[in-house]
Amino acid sequence: MSSLTAYDAFATRLGAWSTTPVVMENEFYQLPDTPAPFVYVEIFGDTYDQDTMGAPEQNEWLERGVTHLHVMTPSGQGSRLARQYANSLLYLFREQPISTLFMPEMSIGAGEPGKDWPGYFAMTATIYWRRRDITSIPPA
Repeated sequence: MSSLTAYDAFATRLGAWSTTPVVMENEFYQLPDTPAPFVYVEIFGDTYDQDTMGAPEQNEWLERGVTHLHVMTPSGQGSRLARQYANSLLYLFREQPISTLFMPEMSIGAGEPGKDWPGYFAMTATIYWRRRDITSIPPA
């Protein structure tokens, strides 16, 4: 699970995407009667490591993570539209920093059947990211 800071940064930026519905992880989504594309988003924080040694609450932490933007399109329609949407989604983030996130690597995956949505095909745009944070422990 990523930090709330990383999650909010991605969720806010994805608010600019109006081409299809965006479904964040663990949200219910009712598939339409007529199959139509949508984007399913998963945000993972892989590590959260202390990067400096110093006085308490003055250390820098490095959070690394990955965001998967699964472009879901109805099965049997080929992959071109899914690739187009995946590429357009990456342009929302490419060379456009958000919050304290740095996103040096992105990719568009091989595509696979939609495991959670029968009758759909998933083309995944992946963003590898990192974020630096100075220790800040909220008061209890």
